[in-house]
Amino acid sequence: MPHWKRNLYILWLGLFFNHMAYTLSVPFFPLFLQNNLGIQSGLEVWSGVSISISFLISGLCAPFWGSLADKYGSKLMLIRSGVGLAIAHSANYFVHDPYTFIAVRVFQGLMAGFNPASITLVGTNTPEKHVGYALGVISTSTAAGGILGPLAGGVLSHWIGLRGCFIASGIITLLSALLVLGVKESRISRTMDSTSILGDLKRAASTPGLMRIYGLILLVSTSVLIIEPVLTLYVVQIGGDASHAALSAGIVFSAIGVATVIMGPRWGKIGGRIGYEKTLFIGLIGGGIGSLLQLTAYNLVYFGSLRFVYGLFFAAVYPALNALIIKYADHEFRGRAVSLSQTASQFGIVLGPLIGGFLGGWTGIPFIFLLTGIVLLVAAWVVRASDMKQTNKSDLITHENIRRT
Repeated sequence: MPHWKRNLYILWLGLFFNHMAYTLSVPFFPLFLQNNLGIQSGLEVWSGVSISISFLISGLCAPFWGSLADKYGSKLMLIRSGVGLAIAHSANYFVHDPYTFIAVRVFQGLMAGFNPASITLVGTNTPEKHVGYALGVISTSTAAGGILGPLAGGVLSHWIGLRGCFIASGIITLLSALLVLGVKESRISRTMDSTSILGDLKRAASTPGLMRIYGLILLVSTSVLIIEPVLTLYVVQIGGDASHAALSAGIVFSAIGVATVIMGPRWGKIGGRIGYEKTLFIGLIGGGIGSLLQLTAYNLVYFGSLRFVYGLFFAAVYPALNALIIKYADHEFRGRAVSLSQTASQFGIVLGPLIGGFLGGWTGIPFIFLLTGIVLLVAAWVVRASDMKQTNKSDLITHENIRRT
């Protein structure tokens, strides 16, 4: 088996277990804060802060870890992140007050980076003609982990308790770190200059197309998470049983994950054939129309079906964005380029729930679907316009070369 395929399968399993471990315990943070840490008032605030703080710290640290990945290799960063996250998950077992819990979540943000290191390693150690397929496949791993994690966590929480779930998360995350020991990374020996976040941003800004991709990643991540704080409430509004709203919302959320597992690799192959810009355009158009159609939901089955179809198209977006980063960035800058994209994604994950919670209470939940749909369609138009501009520029250069010849 070629090394790139072997790496892809190992990293798929590693990311699957890593994300499964995360979603095994995170959905139960509010219950843990209330039942185990004694938070009775301001529970929503504590829950929001405990989730957002880790993503915020992770986003700020991502460029630093990316620079180390470029210098010492992505494999080392995978092991560093896997072991660190395993310690962070397990440490929650010993937490007995909310402030220590927040401190552990900060440490977890510091140790993050498993996902961008995996994408960088796949992108830089896969033959160019297979990059789209490989990134499409790797995108399904977190979706699959996100489907199984909450279900496994629900079962385990009844069996071994919420604290036991943290230990289980730690063990599974450590397994993901051990798996990546089997990865073979091809690296070019080079001396790296000292880097900084500002320097990396300047390097990215001087790379044509890269900052536009980061802006799209921020927008897309925000649009995905904007509905999270109010989805359970919307499930009740369209006729769901209030006593089972959490389970119904989980099933609706998993519809997108299932769609991603089905279509992620296929979109990667399609992007390799027709171009990642075109694939990104199709994904954003489908996501925008899918968001607008969710305004028409009148029962859970119809809503879940719309979310599934939305996911079939939206599964094209992240593989295309990752492939474009690998395409635009120079080889020695790819680790930092992917890490900067992780920073943009993490900020979107922080902003999305905050904006969604505010808009849901102020304008009503349906307005969120309307806003998301319009924003994604505008993003699709920007991608299409940029692609056409780049195509016209290439044609002009070609015609000029022919004329000179």
